[in-house]
Amino acid sequence: MRVRLVSGSHFAAAHRLHREAWDDETNRRVFDKCNNPHGHGHTYELEITVEGDVDPESGYVMDFGELKRTVEDAVIRKVNRRHLNHDVPFLSGVNPTAENIAVAIWGQLESRVAPARLVRVSLNETARNRVVYEGPRTAISGSER
Repeated sequence: MRVRLVSGSHFAAAHRLHREAWDDETNRRVFDKCNNPHGHGHTYELEITVEGDVDPESGYVMDFGELKRTVEDAVIRKVNRRHLNHDVPFLSGVNPTAENIAVAIWGQLESRVAPARLVRVSLNETARNRVVYEGPRTAISGSER
């Protein structure tokens, strides 16, 4: 029996959307107020979804407490009350858009949730803006189409 678990958490962080390869005018035009030279902050809401088979003995796919500890250790402690452009090694060199943050969080968690399998990282930057990442797509060969 395959079941999905969803665990929620949040963190507060600052960031600036900016590409060094672009001139100041292009950065301001593309990123608007998010290009503030000193950055700006959000309280991000994070949902992690894993799935797996229910263990017949424990009744768990994965213990919720273990999932929460994993997210806390691998992500929240590293990003909470930090400037994402400067203080977070797993985001080094990445323009910290919500999309890029979600992909980077996936990288932090994918190998750490066994025996479950990571299936979704959902990140709310604001109450009205959400990014959902469901992992890298695998190429389909001609014989599988």
